[in-house]
Amino acid sequence: MQDKVSEVIDVCVIGAGPAGMSAAVRSARAGASVMVIDEQPVPGGQIYRSIKEEGHPNGHIFGPDYQQGSELVKAFNEADITHVKQATLWRVDEDNRIFWSQYGSARNITAKQIIIATGALERPFPFLGWTLPGVMTAGACQIMMKTSGLVPSQAVLVGTGPLIYLLAAQMLDAGVAPKAIVDTQTPDSYLKAIKHGGGAFKGRKVLLKGLKLLAKLRSSGIKRYTSATEIIAEGTSQVERLTFKNRGSKVSLETQTVLSHIGVIPNVQLTRAMGLEHHWDSIQLCWKPTLDEDNQTSRSGVFIAGDGSGIGGAIVAQRQGELVAVKALQLLQRSKSEQLSAELTGLRADINNEMAIRPFLDTLYFPPAQALAPSDETIICRCEEVTAGQIRQQVKQGAHGINQIKTYTRCGMGPCQGRYCGTTVGHIIHQETGLAMEKVGYYRLRNPIKPLKLGELASLTPLEQSFMNKYRSKGTSHVTSTTSVHQPANEQSSYTQ
Repeated sequence: MQDKVSEVIDVCVIGAGPAGMSAAVRSARAGASVMVIDEQPVPGGQIYRSIKEEGHPNGHIFGPDYQQGSELVKAFNEADITHVKQATLWRVDEDNRIFWSQYGSARNITAKQIIIATGALERPFPFLGWTLPGVMTAGACQIMMKTSGLVPSQAVLVGTGPLIYLLAAQMLDAGVAPKAIVDTQTPDSYLKAIKHGGGAFKGRKVLLKGLKLLAKLRSSGIKRYTSATEIIAEGTSQVERLTFKNRGSKVSLETQTVLSHIGVIPNVQLTRAMGLEHHWDSIQLCWKPTLDEDNQTSRSGVFIAGDGSGIGGAIVAQRQGELVAVKALQLLQRSKSEQLSAELTGLRADINNEMAIRPFLDTLYFPPAQALAPSDETIICRCEEVTAGQIRQQVKQGAHGINQIKTYTRCGMGPCQGRYCGTTVGHIIHQETGLAMEKVGYYRLRNPIKPLKLGELASLTPLEQSFMNKYRSKGTSHVTSTTSVHQPANEQSSYTQ
């Protein structure tokens, strides 16, 4: 439901995935006033995308883990929550004032507690030809399958990580098996991962699921290559083939669809723009917000739950959503402190147990060398078409900081604001100079973190409160709208960004 927005609320949740929904439901059940701001038309996030209370018409394809999301969606819909959907959040100030745009107008509100649940991004996997039409990420293919029921035929999956095999099995169950799986994983990754064997044993249920997936794909006859290197997508107006080296031999696979994936990383765009503390995780190979044991950030009253705090999966995201909600309620003094303290202790233990397997998986599916050090001809910044060679040239001339590279090459200045190039640029600088990633740093992100129309910005100030009002009262203004200043009629429509 979309209620009238009050001036101040108890809890604002940003994102309606597993973590966001869980946090909102727990907060609302305790009597807190809760608002959830999300870009999608329905709750679910990426993991539970398009699932409804009654499930999904193709739920059997996506598996029981996906179908479990219907229970959480039902609880979310039934709770006393203000759900601001199809909204683009573009700023959060230090006083906890939150700004977003929806249907062509901007709104803002102040929250006593903020819970950020913006999830993860697929780790960039740049290789020659990855910008060709027909090359897309595995996650994008999953979105297409869940929202439209479309499955690409004769697709080649390339990269590494559990999602590659999960997607292949889902495509198989949908009746459109992929042509091949090209895995960059090398045999020595198992030797490196074994040192985290204790955590793997705790998460043996997850490993068992993975082994069953491999057995299923093997029995289906889908061709699988491992230790793939020198990956190239070739074609003129679209991708026509994927070539790579497999154990020293060159392989060429004809295809019109290449689905790439080498894992996911936390989405830190908002948390960076807010000026929160971050640190480099050398195991998950990504920047992560610095959090305390209850997932509170360096700013009091601001929490992060789900994959945006570090990759853990759906179950961990839901538990973290509950954790941060309970801590927020404790700060709001919504329930007895003893009861909430006991709940926090139990949730921390559950989360630690579920996360035990992550070091094993992160080591086993380490990103391929080609992704961390792409060839000079490979485009790194898709928005500005900056190549790895151009970045290396600037590094050789003394630009050893990622923001220097941004200034000299415009890499990271496009519409995505570095979401899909920042990580790779940092790795290139690190490998060329030997500087630690902490020294290389990350892009300085500024508000608005998403594209914003001037009409939307102007709509924050009603005409009678704007500097234009004095001209209007004298009869010299040609503005006819009473809703906002400088807002043309065509920007008052139900346009959705």
